[in-house]
Amino acid sequence: MPAQNQAPEAAGTVADSVGNWVDRLAPAATRPYLRLSRADRPAGTWLLLLPCWWSVLLASLHVGSFSWTAAWAMIVCAIGAFLMRAAGCTWNDITDRKYDAQVARTRSRPLPSGQVTVKQAAIWMVVQALVAFGLLLTLHPTAIMLGVLSLAPVCVYPFAKRFTWWPQVFLGIAFNWGALLGWAAVTESIGLPAILLYLSGMAWTIFYDTIYAHQDADDDALIGVKSTARLFGENSPRILRIFMVLTVLLMGASIVTALPEANVLRFVIAFGAAWAMAWHLVWQLLRLDINDPANCLHLFRANRDAGLLPVLFFAGALFV
Repeated sequence: MPAQNQAPEAAGTVADSVGNWVDRLAPAATRPYLRLSRADRPAGTWLLLLPCWWSVLLASLHVGSFSWTAAWAMIVCAIGAFLMRAAGCTWNDITDRKYDAQVARTRSRPLPSGQVTVKQAAIWMVVQALVAFGLLLTLHPTAIMLGVLSLAPVCVYPFAKRFTWWPQVFLGIAFNWGALLGWAAVTESIGLPAILLYLSGMAWTIFYDTIYAHQDADDDALIGVKSTARLFGENSPRILRIFMVLTVLLMGASIVTALPEANVLRFVIAFGAAWAMAWHLVWQLLRLDINDPANCLHLFRANRDAGLLPVLFFAGALFV
């Protein structure tokens, strides 16, 4: 039977990520590990990286220039986001392997399908985390401290869906840590603008991950896994408007507190970051159909573009 006609488990692929570069180009022996790292699905890496870049660029605007330190921080954040997201996803798959085996979309992942053992996955996780730690050591001590502290929410997140209806909050805590780390890498401290940007990212995470979680809402209900998608139910579009507004208001407040003495043109361009992101989130809500998994996945992935908009506006503001 041709591989393309087999069930994902038999073909060695993953049900919701078929035909990607890992399937086509990666050596067969590496594919399960790359899938554990979600190398076949870059959206999550972008969502972890973008708050880092927001804060590095906004911190550069705050100090008045874009330095070599800031440039290196952006490079470290890019590589580190890939590695730490990969390590975090591997940890998530280790802890969730029994749940994943009961969900149609995830039962073909490497661990529940038996493509790798728990021991092999754990070794792979440690290797990725150690490489990321090596990069972290090149940043300012405050940023290093924050990077080490980020391990706590990363470790807790996979268990959150078992004891709270708000696991997306725990994801937001972990995924937006870079908003604090990036600011510290440039300014050597943690300031109010970074905290406000961090909270903005958390609201954004609840927004996009609730959309993502609607793909599995029925299976989650059967196996007893909690999520904001299940909690909000049919009211999700209305409640997500609240988190959309919080995302934009908190980002706007971060910009205002970061640039109290900026010239008018620089401030207007920087503030356009919040304005542009607001319109993208509105576009998503207008097209959201929580009962259509393909629609939810498409809109979730579109948040890469939503998060890139502030990067472009902050970078543009540095040139004026």
